[in-house]
Amino acid sequence: MLSILNSVSSLTAENALSSTQASLQNTLTELSTGLKINTGSDDAAGLSIANGLAANISALNQSSQNASDGVGLLQTADGALSQVTTLLNRAVTLATEASNGGLSTSQATALDTEYQSILTEIGNIGSTTNYNGTSIFGTTATVFTSDGTTSGSNTTSTTIGALTTAALGLTGTDLTSTGDAQTALTDITAAISTVAANRGSIGASVNQLNADQNVENTEVTNLTSAEDNVQNADIGQTVAQMTQYNVLEQTGMAALSQSNQAQQAVLKLLQ
Repeated sequence: MLSILNSVSSLTAENALSSTQASLQNTLTELSTGLKINTGSDDAAGLSIANGLAANISALNQSSQNASDGVGLLQTADGALSQVTTLLNRAVTLATEASNGGLSTSQATALDTEYQSILTEIGNIGSTTNYNGTSIFGTTATVFTSDGTTSGSNTTSTTIGALTTAALGLTGTDLTSTGDAQTALTDITAAISTVAANRGSIGASVNQLNADQNVENTEVTNLTSAEDNVQNADIGQTVAQMTQYNVLEQTGMAALSQSNQAQQAVLKLLQ
């Protein structure tokens, strides 16, 4: 039937062409962004999953940095305690020498002077060692890690003992006599054990944080791969779709043109 009021074929061709052009625009957007989900309308569920994975990845990346910062703090403390151990080993030598009879008063005084300077230096190390402007000794180092969920959160706490002559049991010790030197030697040996125990606790925490960081980095890799699978466009497939929609656009425009020409044929009946 010929009609001049409505051209169903033209409307059909126009609707098909509009749909093709919309699909082509979406395909071009995917190619330009590299993402198959650019708006919520593309894939609401997929977008929710991708955003959730991105949040997990962000939390894990920061947690890895937190662990790294914690390791840095603990290693700073361990380095300071290593210096203290060296000083205490020298103190052992001095106390052992001062414990031996036959020293002159001036010799005993010289040994005690060096020993007292060692005690002063240990106190200085304890009071001046800091990490990011915060004192280290006599504090608890706390490292928080999380994958962005409540169940995936963890806090690692390490107590770093105070580093003073009082905390090491060396306050008031001297080497001015053989008796005092022998008493000091016992106290120094105990202090060395205290420092070693503190370093052992710190070392265990460093190992734990390094292990946590390795796990977090592995999780980031796996979650990034999962996010890519959900959100990233398949470029090869998208290019093929673009080619298909380009052809459909051309044939659609040709069909619309032919439909309009068919409508013009009605006018020839009136001539």
